[in-house]
Amino acid sequence: MTQSLTFLGIESSCDDTAAAIVRLTGEVPEILASVVAGQFELHAPYGGVVPEIAARAHAEKLDLCVEEALAVSGLGLADLDGVAVTAGPGLIGGVMSGVMCAKGIAAGTGLPLVGVNHLAGHALTPRLTDGLDYPYLLLLVSGGHCQFLIVGGPEAFTRIGGTIDDAPGEAFDKTAKILGLPQPGGPAVEAEARQGDAKRFHFPRPLLDRPGCDMSFSGLKTALVRARDAAMAEAGGLLRQDRADLCAGFQSAVADVLAEKARRAMRLYMERNPARPAIAVAGGVAANTAIRARLQGVAAEFGAEFAAPPLKLCTDNAAMIAFAGMQRFRRGERDGMDLTARPRWPLDDHAPAMLGSGKKGAKA
Repeated sequence: MTQSLTFLGIESSCDDTAAAIVRLTGEVPEILASVVAGQFELHAPYGGVVPEIAARAHAEKLDLCVEEALAVSGLGLADLDGVAVTAGPGLIGGVMSGVMCAKGIAAGTGLPLVGVNHLAGHALTPRLTDGLDYPYLLLLVSGGHCQFLIVGGPEAFTRIGGTIDDAPGEAFDKTAKILGLPQPGGPAVEAEARQGDAKRFHFPRPLLDRPGCDMSFSGLKTALVRARDAAMAEAGGLLRQDRADLCAGFQSAVADVLAEKARRAMRLYMERNPARPAIAVAGGVAANTAIRARLQGVAAEFGAEFAAPPLKLCTDNAAMIAFAGMQRFRRGERDGMDLTARPRWPLDDHAPAMLGSGKKGAKA
């Protein structure tokens, strides 16, 4: 009889408080419940996520999200086989809130506790949603991270490129703020871009003139400010069409960079001669339909399978944490009550730090 595992997942690394129940029967996962409580209204007046506010909101909502996930799944704590929780990287106050909640549940029930790297949750999402065979190429692209990874197993990640400055999600948020659009910036910029002319303004495609898979997006922000200022000077203010054209041009530049770097990453990945080549995208920016389409085109060029999670599993969620936790659990890994929250936690410990490092370790 195939062994079945049922795990509670808890996620609180940024501004989404999440709990989920996932069952894994053999190699077939099933999301029994996935609850996400956002904090948009709390952070909207500040134009971005305020760590202290986020941490307090997590502490207030975590138990409620867990209760709701259990209710939706129709299960009780006694029906679970373990608790998985994001232990980093992320905003340290939020990560601590989740870890303490998970420790409390584990201590009170005797359930095994498994700490999960938040990035591993995203990296394994294509296995959760599409059952991709290892190894597959992954573009993990979100508000705080952007890297190409060859995923060779549940804890085998080889980074072959990444951003040397801003992540695309951060660049989208900054673009929205520069143009007076609401947060989160990604969906707002994408919506405006649909009404715009991507060719009207010229934006650079950073690092395309250099070999390799590394990326840079901070220069796009500077170019956007200059283009906006020029348009405002000419029209006496920022016209609606100007804003739409700026968004379209910016989004097109990001998509061009990601597509070309994905081609280069595919060439390196194909050197491993995977039996079933596949490229996947995960993380919040994976919800951008224009970027998805460009990456799907790259996959077609190489005759590779393309996988992108459902939109609700692109952004932070606890289903991916539960799934990643079960992978660690199956390998015999457990954590004790000394599990600590980590603000930094690179997936590939052997790769040099891309964004610098300090006493707390490498950022990415």
